[in-house]
Amino acid sequence: MNEYIFENCQVINSLLIQEHENQARQELIKLLDFHKKNSLSYTPLVNHLIRETGLFPYLEPETSDWQERFIYNAFKVDVGEENPLTLHREQSYLLKSLLSGKNIAVSAPTSFGKSFVIDAYIKLKKPKNVLIIVPTIALTDETRRRLYKKFAHEYKIITTSDVELSEKNIFIFPQERAINYINVVEQFDIIIVDEFYKASSSFDKERSSSLIRAMIKLGAKSKQKYYLAPNITSLDNNPFTEDMEFIKLDFNTVYLEKHDLYKEINSNEEKSEALLNILDNNTGKTLIYAGTYSNIDSLTNLFLTTNSPTKSEILNQFSDWLSKNYDSNWSLTKLINRSIGIHNGRLHRSLSQIQVKLFEEENGINNLISTSSIIEGVNTSAENVIIWRNRKGSAKLDDFTYKNIIGRGGRMFKHFIGKIYVLEQPPKEIQTQLDIPFPEEILGDLDETSYQGLLTDEQIAKLKAYNDEMSNLIGAKIYSELKGESAFQSSNSELIKLIAIDLVQNPDEWNGLFYLNKFAPKDWDRLLYKIIKLQPGNWETSYSTFVEFIKIIAYNWSKSIPELLSELEDYDIGIDDFFKLERNVTYKFTALLQDINLLQKRILTSKNYDISRFITLCSHAFLPKVVYQLEEYGLPRMITKKIHLSKVIDFYNPDLNIHNTVEIFTKIGYDYVIQNTKALDDFDKYIITYFYDGIRKNNDA
Repeated sequence: MNEYIFENCQVINSLLIQEHENQARQELIKLLDFHKKNSLSYTPLVNHLIRETGLFPYLEPETSDWQERFIYNAFKVDVGEENPLTLHREQSYLLKSLLSGKNIAVSAPTSFGKSFVIDAYIKLKKPKNVLIIVPTIALTDETRRRLYKKFAHEYKIITTSDVELSEKNIFIFPQERAINYINVVEQFDIIIVDEFYKASSSFDKERSSSLIRAMIKLGAKSKQKYYLAPNITSLDNNPFTEDMEFIKLDFNTVYLEKHDLYKEINSNEEKSEALLNILDNNTGKTLIYAGTYSNIDSLTNLFLTTNSPTKSEILNQFSDWLSKNYDSNWSLTKLINRSIGIHNGRLHRSLSQIQVKLFEEENGINNLISTSSIIEGVNTSAENVIIWRNRKGSAKLDDFTYKNIIGRGGRMFKHFIGKIYVLEQPPKEIQTQLDIPFPEEILGDLDETSYQGLLTDEQIAKLKAYNDEMSNLIGAKIYSELKGESAFQSSNSELIKLIAIDLVQNPDEWNGLFYLNKFAPKDWDRLLYKIIKLQPGNWETSYSTFVEFIKIIAYNWSKSIPELLSELEDYDIGIDDFFKLERNVTYKFTALLQDINLLQKRILTSKNYDISRFITLCSHAFLPKVVYQLEEYGLPRMITKKIHLSKVIDFYNPDLNIHNTVEIFTKIGYDYVIQNTKALDDFDKYIITYFYDGIRKNNDA
């Protein structure tokens, strides 16, 4: 064994002498895995090689020479934990660059450990206002949980709109929410954009323009900028990052062991057999990338016919809970008690979060099937990653996304080696230059004077023409005020103009708009049709189905999800469509309503309409506001309803907001909630425990 270690150390040392550091690091990580599996301590020589490759956190001080012990302590930094953590060499370099005040756009592997750099920056620099833009709500809560534990004693952690600021604040938002604070915060000390590659329409056609809008407007109010992405080779010349230094860091902390099984697979049957063999022969946690919703269905059918129910008590409780609170015939209900979960962008946030928690637990979910949501919605990883399909939606999987998915294999200190199983031919490896073209649809939201440096002469001409059109429609002063307030929700200037034209040309068709404020869903049809037809093809279903769905989920708080699903059966809406359409109501439909309301109040002045109440109801899926927000904190509506009915907390209280509600939960405590809430089952209590963990600060009792 000692001879094996020494020979490998020789190989690693030779690679270092030849200046092949990345390859040397990969070989060293494999050697560290050998030590772990055989419960071996590191020799001084192994520790020396760890130092030479920059993997300082992996050093074992007790078996090191003094030079390595010195490095281990010299690279320790306070990241808000109870004890300082040792950063690796590239983390330390990045932190030093940030602390010096540089604007940085960095490309680093998934296993790099970027969150430690952010946390250390906050702890050391002590900024007043930090803005973190993340791609999804799920990542918002994951980031909130991490930072809340470390910094809630000192900072107000803000993840929702319309929150009163404190002296020091950390804002964590998707881009659509972030823009609401453009005129609330005078200045941000730093804007951090996670997964900033999504500013390119090549990677996120639907939301890239809203991210660029946020980067432009909020970046202009920030002293410093820090953008992060994986797997970017180079950055094109663009006005959004021209004042930033691009740093590419090819520094992995785990080794990816790839198995190209697709070369031996000739049929779907063989592929299914290969998948089942991998799962049978590996005991670690496994992420299965399915690519599309239909492929998730195919895998579901495969597993339901081949896997027996688990004996895990917690998973059987979860399955029963899903059956009772969602749908007994739902595929997830049946998969969970087979130790298999599903992760996609449509699920209720609390469901995704609970599954990820169970996936992280030793006796929880073993296998997680996902779409690309797993790479953009949560920071989790696994010992094994399986590429089941080489697809991303209707298109073939691109090399950038492929690398991002397989980067979920392995984890620092837990799995030195991530095993990657490729069951369909992967995309051809390419160098990824990130191109961020200027989205023409946001032109109308920009002020030509303030942002002249960003725009070409042609774009300035288009902007002037647009401004003239809007000024003629609603008046120059009113339009200037709305632009100055960044009041519009939509990043599509043409949609804003279309709404204005319709209001001006067809004022009588908007008669009775205020009736939407009255809780009489049966009377909403005409106006709902009028509104949703302004954005054809935007609702992922027919107009009539979407209208009926809105009318039925208006009873979201008074009826259970199984009761609502029973009513929706007549319109062929099942549980998966329920998630999708509810999300469309709370985001797309609400944003459209807000822009209509802004414009109609200024155009249809004689009618004196205001549908703010209806907008608020839609934005919270017709649930009490704090109930909806608590789902983002991991507490599902059916549990808050039990808490409300048991009179533990009155969620009808108009003075409640998310922050004072969290304070109430903290003050009354977990035991009080459990003891005084009626009809809680064991899994309800498990979820409440998880929720309380997310509102607990470090050093709290």
